[in-house]
Amino acid sequence: MTKRGIFICLEGIDASGKSTQARWLVRNLRSRGFDAIYTTEPSKGEVGSFIRQYVLQRKRRVPAVVEALLFAVDRVDHVESKIEPALESGKIVVSDRYVYSSLAYQGAAGLDINWIKQVNSMALPPDLAIYIDAPPEVVLKRMRRRKSIMETFENQRRVREVYMQMVREERLVLVDGNRPASEVAQNILAMVLKRLKSV
Repeated sequence: MTKRGIFICLEGIDASGKSTQARWLVRNLRSRGFDAIYTTEPSKGEVGSFIRQYVLQRKRRVPAVVEALLFAVDRVDHVESKIEPALESGKIVVSDRYVYSSLAYQGAAGLDINWIKQVNSMALPPDLAIYIDAPPEVVLKRMRRRKSIMETFENQRRVREVYMQMVREERLVLVDGNRPASEVAQNILAMVLKRLKSV
């Protein structure tokens, strides 16, 4: 019987380096002989593709409740179609965003956090959830152009506050993202290797 894999997710405000770090983590793990895969939310599935095209690229933001429900539906599909099968086959799954993004982004938009948790109650708990922290004023300078309607200073500031609250609640492990990317990558890799040794 194949040993079940490990599920890791990386979180952060936009342009925090999260996507780069998630891909680097997968490459670093593979170079050490681990069977690791990269995935992302919104997913590459039908619901995720709809979100990318018709929610994130709008000139005006849709109601936060619509966002939250769409992301929750995409998450169920993502888990069932990609994450769970990979874990069952013994892979390490690294997800670029997960349920914490819904809590942070839609929570920052005013939705009740407990309601967001409830509509995501079917979400598979990750084995390790990492938050890469970087100040909004720093990350906004990194953006060559806005990729989504979410990328405003005030929104990113509110989102960061929700993320930091989850760090204080020990739901997320904090990594200082305001450092050279190679240092951040080594920090994350060390955390993941430590987690792998404990299973």
